[in-house]
Amino acid sequence: MTQATIARAVQVSGIGLRTGAISDVWLEPAAEDAGVLFYVGDVCVPARVDAVVDATLATTLGKGAVRVALVEHLLAACLAAGIDNLIVRLTGEEVPILDGTALGWLGAFARAGRRLQGAPARWWTVAAPVTVESGGSHATLLPADELELDVTVDFAHPHIGAQRWTGRPLASFGADLAWARTFGFRRDAERLQALGIVRGASLDNTLVFDDDAPMNPGGQRTADEVVRHKALDALGDLALLPGRPRVRLVAHRGGHALHHALLRAVP
Repeated sequence: MTQATIARAVQVSGIGLRTGAISDVWLEPAAEDAGVLFYVGDVCVPARVDAVVDATLATTLGKGAVRVALVEHLLAACLAAGIDNLIVRLTGEEVPILDGTALGWLGAFARAGRRLQGAPARWWTVAAPVTVESGGSHATLLPADELELDVTVDFAHPHIGAQRWTGRPLASFGADLAWARTFGFRRDAERLQALGIVRGASLDNTLVFDDDAPMNPGGQRTADEVVRHKALDALGDLALLPGRPRVRLVAHRGGHALHHALLRAVP
C-alpha cells in the first residue's frame, strides 16, 4: 500500500466558527512524506501534536504568532479518504466550520480526486496500552490491526445522558460519523461569544441544546449524534501523529485536551 495525495487543487469557503468571518481554503497536492501542512501566508504549520497550542472547543495548531484553529474535521476526513499528504492554504487563521460536520471535506476530496504516490504508506501503533486520566475523564490507546474507536460521553441533559459509539471509522466514516454536527449548549453561548470563541456559531452549523431539547429544526439526526461527533473529533485528533493509526482508542468523557495528552504519551 502506498501513500496518496489529491489529484488536483480545490477551493472551499465558509464561515469561521470563532471569528464569524469568511475563510477561504485551498487544498493542494503535497509531496510524499509531507503529511498535512497548513499555510497561513508563508508560515507552514504541520498537523502534528507538537504544534498544538490550544484545545478550547477545538484543536488549534500554531507556529510563532500564527494560529490555525478547528483542524479536526478536515483531518478526520483526510484519514477517512486515505489522503496522507496535503497542503492546506488559508486566508485566515481558522478552518471554516461549514455545516459543523466533515461532509464538506469529503465532498472536496471527491472533487479533487485521489492520486497514489510511490512511497509506501506509513503507520503508527503502540506496543502496549497507553493511558491518560484527567478528573473523571480517561483515554487509552491499545495495539490493534486496524483503527477502532470506543467512545463514551455522559452529559446531564435529558436528550443526551450516557452514550457510546464503537466501530471501525475508516470503513464507515461517511455512513456513521461524517454527518454528526458540532454541538453546544445555549446556556454557554453568551459566555463563549463574549470571549470571542463562537461568533460564527448558528443553528446552521451547530447542534444547540437548551435546558430541555435541541433547538435546531428537526432536532437531532440520531439520538446518539453527540457521541458520534465526539468520535469524529477523536478521529481527527488521531491524525496528529505521522502516518495512519493502527490502534484501538477507548475514550470516556474525552475531549481535545485529553486526546492531545494521550498522543504526547505515545513512546
